Amino acid sequence: MANHDLILGQRHNLGMGQNQQLVLGHNHNMGLNQNHDLELGQTHEHHLDLGQQNHELGLGHPHDHDLDLGQNHDQEGGDGHGYGHENELAMERKPEHGDHEMPLPAQNHELALSENNELGVSENQELDENLDLAVDQHQELAIEPVQDMDVHHSQLVVSGSPVLQCAAEGCPWRIHAAKLPGVPTFTIRTIHESHTCGGISHLGHQQASVQWVANSVEQRLRENPNYKPKEILEEIHRVHGITLSYKQAWRGKERIMAAMRGSFEEGYRLLPQYCEQVKRTNPGSIASVYGNPADNCFQRLFISFQASIYGFLNACRPLLGLDRTFLKSKYLGTLLLATGFDGDGALFPLAFGVVDEENDDNWMWFLSELHNLLEINTENMPRLTILSDRQKGIVDGVEANFPTAFHGFCMRHLSESFRKEFNNTILVNLLWEAAHALTVIEFEAKILEIEEISQDAAYWIRRIPPRLWATAYFEGTRFGHLTANIVESLNSWILEASGLPIIQMMECIRRQLMTWFNERRETSMQWTSILVPSAERRVAEALERARTYQVLRANEAEFEVISHEGTNIVDIRNRCCLCRGWQLYGLPCAHAVAALLSCRQNVHRFTESCFTVATYRKTYSQTIHPIPDKSLWKELSEGDPNASKSADIVIHPPKSLRPPGRPRKKRVRAEDRGRVKRVVHCSRCNQTGHFRTTCAAPI
Repeated sequence: MANHDLILGQRHNLGMGQNQQLVLGHNHNMGLNQNHDLELGQTHEHHLDLGQQNHELGLGHPHDHDLDLGQNHDQEGGDGHGYGHENELAMERKPEHGDHEMPLPAQNHELALSENNELGVSENQELDENLDLAVDQHQELAIEPVQDMDVHHSQLVVSGSPVLQCAAEGCPWRIHAAKLPGVPTFTIRTIHESHTCGGISHLGHQQASVQWVANSVEQRLRENPNYKPKEILEEIHRVHGITLSYKQAWRGKERIMAAMRGSFEEGYRLLPQYCEQVKRTNPGSIASVYGNPADNCFQRLFISFQASIYGFLNACRPLLGLDRTFLKSKYLGTLLLATGFDGDGALFPLAFGVVDEENDDNWMWFLSELHNLLEINTENMPRLTILSDRQKGIVDGVEANFPTAFHGFCMRHLSESFRKEFNNTILVNLLWEAAHALTVIEFEAKILEIEEISQDAAYWIRRIPPRLWATAYFEGTRFGHLTANIVESLNSWILEASGLPIIQMMECIRRQLMTWFNERRETSMQWTSILVPSAERRVAEALERARTYQVLRANEAEFEVISHEGTNIVDIRNRCCLCRGWQLYGLPCAHAVAALLSCRQNVHRFTESCFTVATYRKTYSQTIHPIPDKSLWKELSEGDPNASKSADIVIHPPKSLRPPGRPRKKRVRAEDRGRVKRVVHCSRCNQTGHFRTTCAAPI
């Protein structure tokens, strides 16, 4: 509609009703369709009457609205005379005698601004019987939305319309502004501050969208990703006076977090490329992802860093703990862990697996992958000792992949089952004492104590073979570790990582390992002792006790050690003592220390090599290297045929599966009958009646 002016004849007035003003912005024309000009005669006065007595030109609701679009605008008449005194197009309601009226129907008229700031009338509106006002059917007559509003010192900064009013019908709240010349600001002409609709304090304000919430808290979330939705609600109410629903705050946070860390779906899609980056930046590492052959939905991920493999095979105790934790992310799943123990007793994560659900097949797969990475150097590996909760899938997997390994119960799982069955703290403590007993006599004494309290508890314990859990009967070497205790020990950060998208979760794990390796490597460089600190303390305690023992020598290797506890036989050649402490812990017991001192041997030479500082430094001698940002993967992988193949593989998110474990019984207690139940809401599927952690709905 450019280059079209409203051409009026001489002495023609354009009227819009009583007390109405129309001020057009500079360089804006009141235009019609390209092929239609409004031409009026020379000898008559014409009035353009928009509406009846009570009809007003409004934007939104029928209130007294003034449309003010700036200053310095001209209206040109047909003979060149200018109309529009002081930039106003005055509209008189009553026509003069003899004048012709051009009435516009009182209803169904829309007067708005198009993108080119031209004033148009809705399509197919008739001015009168003989004169039609044709408007471009493709013009959209709408006010641009207001997005960012700032009110400072009576100035309104807007990017859209200068007339704002409350969306609630009948509410008088309204702001009328005019643009200031030469600056990108508006001055407020009229403001009605009070709302009759409740203002912005009500729940679910229309303009407080999810994106607005996200923009409001973006900086805070970048500084503190643990910023909770409840805290977002409180801050927005305190700063803006707006009451939001919890779901709005949660969705706003999720939108920012997705922008910061990537979406859950993108995480699965980029897994093949991520695995290639792990192998590229950490040569010798194992990283593989597997999808369902039918639909390419995610099934399994296995990652083990070369630094961890080297440290475990060459310096760690030959002891592995198996554990798992359920993921709290959008698509659930399970994180499987295989963890060793360094010479100082700290956890040494070896391998990680992510599976769509915990079942026997996935445990068999995980243990076969674990066997493959350890198989590289099996000739240097002693017989492994494996600790787990001994569920069927793990037992079958260990027997198939590590047939020579000693497989024992993790006492944490065993004691929790025992506690649930009997709920007696004294019995639980006696169970742990029985597990720690070094000799069969001590073990049986503890079982008899349990039997005196509860025969059912003693029967429950005897049903489980003691060779699987009791130190006195266990054939492997656990170095005093009765529990795998992996998840509990990693609780400080593993639980937080379990709610992230899969790549972000694995990156959180990698960064933690990288930090551990560096910190422990630097710490060990400051040690001046022969043994690691924990081993030094145990040997010092043994030395203190050994001073009161009497030692009798039988030959160059065999000794009889007499103490107030009784007599024990020590063989320093085979590194064993009748108390079994030396064999079980890998460090000389007090009896062995007494025998070694009697023949002037260095006690430190008779400890397992994994306890020496030199071996400890070897454990962390390798480095876990950083992985570049995903935006650089394509550029860094150019020319790599493996990377190009991985880019062609697309892994879809897994299908939601029923959470593992036995379904909980819905038992109604007598005191709960008749009580109004609280409605719970699932943040994953948006349904009621269950929580996110128990959600089994497909996504």
